[in-house]
Amino acid sequence: MEKTEKPFWDHLEELRDRLMKCLYILLATSCVGYYVRVPVLAFLKAPLLANLPPEKQHLYFTNLFESFFNQLQVAVITGVFLGSPLLLYQIWAFIAPGLHRHEKRLLTPFLASGTLFFFAGAAFAYYLVLPVGFKFFLEFGQPLDVPMITVKEYFSTLYRLLLLFGLSFELPVILVLCAQLGLVNYATLAAHRRTAVMGIAIFCALFAPPDVLSMLMMMAPLYVFYEGAMQVIRLMERKRAVRKA
Repeated sequence: MEKTEKPFWDHLEELRDRLMKCLYILLATSCVGYYVRVPVLAFLKAPLLANLPPEKQHLYFTNLFESFFNQLQVAVITGVFLGSPLLLYQIWAFIAPGLHRHEKRLLTPFLASGTLFFFAGAAFAYYLVLPVGFKFFLEFGQPLDVPMITVKEYFSTLYRLLLLFGLSFELPVILVLCAQLGLVNYATLAAHRRTAVMGIAIFCALFAPPDVLSMLMMMAPLYVFYEGAMQVIRLMERKRAVRKA
């Protein structure tokens, strides 16, 4: 049975409705985020403050509005996190009717695994990389200088690194998706393994915290993901060959 095409203006109307629903969801979850902002802020500060003496476990603000806007930002980010299942559902509900059945079967596992790997990357950064990096730089500077880290500096660094690691952990998902689309295969990835390792090293040198240990902690999982994705692609190709035989 053929799908009937919606008129262009109907698509715009549905898009507007979905966007409004996303806005209402974000508004509601951000209110919850503002209500729980104090424990969330304590959680986000923990990797840094744990490496400071008890009497110095503070962040400083140098602008009258700095702390206020930071708390609002934390509330919105918490709202996005809490509302992400509903927000993703609204996005999926808009694009799914325009997809064929095989396209839905292809995209659904990749959306789920992509979300999982993103949060895994952010958690890896929070629990392993950030404490090590903060400890190194604080111990390096304290014999000569006194740390006075501002709210803006800390949270901008924190968000950047969490986002960086979250996006970096999408590597295996992207590789497997490209293989499904016929853009790469196992033989190509295996032949360019050294180039991939060099690319990962350059990426980590440019974007990871500048201490060697943090860079290695970023390189190691990315290389493991590259090798793991290769094996998954190899298994997919074998299954595809068996089906065609």
